Amino acid sequence: MEASATPVKIIMGSSSMPRRKILAEMGYEFSVMAADIDEKSIRKEKPEDLVMGIAEAKADAIISKLQITDSQLGNVEQTILIVADTVVVYEGVIREKPSSREEARRFIKDYSGGQCATVSSVLVTNLKTGFRKGEWDRVEIQFHEIPDEVIEKLIEEGIVLNVAGGLIIEHSLILPYVKQVAGAMDSVMGLPKAVTEKLIKEAL
Repeated sequence: MEASATPVKIIMGSSSMPRRKILAEMGYEFSVMAADIDEKSIRKEKPEDLVMGIAEAKADAIISKLQITDSQLGNVEQTILIVADTVVVYEGVIREKPSSREEARRFIKDYSGGQCATVSSVLVTNLKTGFRKGEWDRVEIQFHEIPDEVIEKLIEEGIVLNVAGGLIIEHSLILPYVKQVAGAMDSVMGLPKAVTEKLIKEAL
């Protein structure tokens, strides 16, 4: 079944521009609703458990905003809610959004000449049937040495402060210093296409 031919309403539960771009590239039309949750209040030791836990909380918050109770589920139109979350893992430590410019600078300096991984979750809920399923995807990234002046430009620009681990490998300043990506770029950007497509098909 072609994505665009699916007679279903899709809600992207994220205000992230890269995620919206990826879902649009997949051929879906969708509306956007952001979940207003305190991600820092959700703590898990394993990155896979953390991104799945945050995705669950995002989905619950959006469903609550929509005010759909269990008794109403069967009456809503066929609606698919997609939420996602991403963290960066460096030397076994989970990294979320940098709390300051200094932390962002330290994060990027750590990646220089080294490596890290991204762990991204996707959780799909069918609001009509109640079906819900999530999966996660991990990508390993290796870097060449990143010059200090490039790091300073990134900090000055400020976008790195709004992303997990201060990591935007698709950024024109960073891309030349990416040595190897073992996995899908769309996963690093926050929405693994293959996982998302699979879960949407299972949910319909």
